[in-house]
Amino acid sequence: MIPVVHLHFHGRRTGVTRHVEDVARLLPAEVTGRALSPDVRRISWRELVARARAGPVVVHAHRPLELLAALHLRWHNPSVRVVFTRHSAGRPSRWTRTLARRADARVVLTRGAVRELGLPADVVPHGVDVERFSPPADRGAAWKALGVGGSHGIGVVGRIRPSKGQEDLARAWSVLGARTAGWRAILVGLVTRRWRGYARGLEPLEQLGELEDMPAVYRGLTVLVQPSRSESFSLVLLEAMASGCCVVAAALPHYPELIENGVSGFLYSAGDVTALVGILEGLLSGPARAEAVGRTAAAEVRARWTLDREVEALRQLYARMERFR
Repeated sequence: MIPVVHLHFHGRRTGVTRHVEDVARLLPAEVTGRALSPDVRRISWRELVARARAGPVVVHAHRPLELLAALHLRWHNPSVRVVFTRHSAGRPSRWTRTLARRADARVVLTRGAVRELGLPADVVPHGVDVERFSPPADRGAAWKALGVGGSHGIGVVGRIRPSKGQEDLARAWSVLGARTAGWRAILVGLVTRRWRGYARGLEPLEQLGELEDMPAVYRGLTVLVQPSRSESFSLVLLEAMASGCCVVAAALPHYPELIENGVSGFLYSAGDVTALVGILEGLLSGPARAEAVGRTAAAEVRARWTLDREVEALRQLYARMERFR
């Protein structure tokens, strides 16, 4: 296969970072950029330029700045093939669409994102490493190992800030907490200085901060609430489903592609705390329902949303690039 290099210029670790790393490990491919795990194969920009001069290479960009760099590299080295994944589900700016039009191939994560982009693109959803994210043998024991107390857990995973919608669970828990014996509600995620005041307003929920062992968190939680106001895709949602959590998510436009409401999870209108309380009341009063939905979700991820399937789709796309040489 033609050599593949992914670009990651972002200075902080994000969901895109984990996606790039997972794909690069399995392909395998190299990555140019920052904020990467030490086990990822790296290549410097200087080395990438030298490789492009020596022969064909696929350069896969994930953000507009990276795409601009990849196009610049191709301008100097016509054997470079440029692939661009647009991780956002919304409508792109005119600048992003102009750059994307010049890529040799475009990738989006959902069918709706193709319509928003307005250009031909391959739909390649993110996939989950189902060996790493899998249901526990004993969810009660997995929850106990987190040291939070109680017998069952409900929580939100993600950076703590208004766009992630954690206040939905905080407000719901102010209604439900006193009458749900044995349940504990947690938040897992980084709080930056800017949003410390917001985090203090979420006091009904126990905040655990940013944790390294996320598979352990998902294995412990019975219910995962995903109240985000916007998401490009949400690996958190799929990782939780793969781990057998019952997911209750704000109904973003692309979520019906991932969740069958009432079967593999539940959807509610973002900010509608009354609706969220209604869903959670039924789940918390009878955990067996949540556990059954979680089992269905885990089976669904294994059938449709694995990392292996994602990487195989990308291999086929890269093979097309090789035929264009």
